Amino acid sequence: MRISVSSDMDEPVARSLVDELRRRGHEVREHGALRPGADPRWAVCSEAAARDVADGAADQAVVCCWTGTGASIAANKVPGVRAALCTDAGTAQGARRWNDANVLALGLRLTSEPVLREILDAWFAAEPSEDPEDRCNVARVDRLDAARKDA
Repeated sequence: MRISVSSDMDEPVARSLVDELRRRGHEVREHGALRPGADPRWAVCSEAAARDVADGAADQAVVCCWTGTGASIAANKVPGVRAALCTDAGTAQGARRWNDANVLALGLRLTSEPVLREILDAWFAAEPSEDPEDRCNVARVDRLDAARKDA
């Protein structure tokens, strides 16, 4: 899978994330502080990773900042992106299953390497739900994106 990763800081957990994704066989494209010379501001690098997903250059993305909040907000402004801030495996599993999230947002401050691996395990093991109510909710979010583009 092609995964874009952004971080506004070159923190050990961000480097571990990139290493872990590559160890799992994913092709990783780095943004922000993870790529020399790139703009490390959270709004800029999170948007870049999210645009990779929206444009089809990546299948999914992981965006990181100190709390994960700014990264998730920036990513969610890109039409077609459903970013979820996940602090544990249960939230990651639910985000993929019920929300068909295509961007994982992580906080660098509180995500340890063992928790990171648990979150990634849950994220990649989960499949989007086929339940009609869940699909209806995801379709509603997609219509909100379309309305924002038309406004």
